[in-house]
Amino acid sequence: MNGWTECLVTIERPVESIDTASGTEVTTWEPLVALAGSPVIAEKFWARFRDVRPGRAERTSNELSVARNQAELRIRWRADVVSNMRVTVHRGADVVYAIIGGPAEVGGRRREIELLIERSTS
Repeated sequence: MNGWTECLVTIERPVESIDTASGTEVTTWEPLVALAGSPVIAEKFWARFRDVRPGRAERTSNELSVARNQAELRIRWRADVVSNMRVTVHRGADVVYAIIGGPAEVGGRRREIELLIERSTS
């Protein structure tokens, strides 16, 4: 299967709100719902996962070393996935990835979408 492995994932969207005590903007994450109008649930579904390249270290302007790991993720076609969301991959330990590319349709006829995802750790 060309390096692809199957795993469960959860896709979450950002929810912006204002902290009443400090007046600052706060971002929380909410799982996508299964159907419009349904209650919010931690929807887990099957996906195919493949590492793009081994992690590499980069240095930021303040000399902090950051390791970046990129991967590709393919899921059944969905119209509600956009690039400002994040993905939690459930493979043993839960790992959170930012969506940095896509979604791009693959397979034609609204069959699958592919996301380029990245995990950053300092």
